[in-house]
Amino acid sequence: MDFLAYIIVPLLLGLWAQWKVKGTFNRWSQVGSRSGATGKEAAEEILRAEGIANVDIERVDGFLSDHYDPANRKLRLSSENYDGTSVAALGVAAHEAGHAIQHARAYAPLQLRSLLVPVTIVANQVAFWILMLGAFVFTQGGGAGSTMLNIAIGAYAIVTVFTLVTLPVEFDASARANRALLAAGLLDREESKGAKEVLDAAAWTYIAAFVAALGNLLWLFSRREE
Repeated sequence: MDFLAYIIVPLLLGLWAQWKVKGTFNRWSQVGSRSGATGKEAAEEILRAEGIANVDIERVDGFLSDHYDPANRKLRLSSENYDGTSVAALGVAAHEAGHAIQHARAYAPLQLRSLLVPVTIVANQVAFWILMLGAFVFTQGGGAGSTMLNIAIGAYAIVTVFTLVTLPVEFDASARANRALLAAGLLDREESKGAKEVLDAAAWTYIAAFVAALGNLLWLFSRREE
């Protein structure tokens, strides 16, 4: 029952979130914006309006591979959103520009998230391999199984904190995106509802990631009590 509640349910939530974001994006990617601006142009306009001139905008491969790289001050848009003029393309581009604005304004959750990235990468790798071995290791008696379990709990605790900190970063970037698109006249109010729908759907993937990390952590705690 613990495995079902802590592992399977979050997994199903994650699959549903992926299905929702792809479906919502595909629907609004078929709706062109009246402004006719591309994602790249929208991001440029938003950054210009915020007085941010030191961020490069680049095209990258991959479906919804859009992201902002604070270390190199690069805003990377997937080809579909870089060149696209749809409501979805402008919404995603504006969201990534929102992260660049957060960076320029020293938004505290983004700064904390950036600090956690290196240790979270290591924690993810440790957690993955221990969880793969868990069915064997955690059933073993003695100190080895207990030590491995405690390491796994520590690793998933870090991952859980990281996914929790990610939530306000993503929600704030979306809020900034919606305001900026309207203020710049890149989308009208009706179109902005579509962009918000795309970004709200994307937010569920981050919620699902947090729920999954928390579920794994709680499951590991339940194993320690056995």
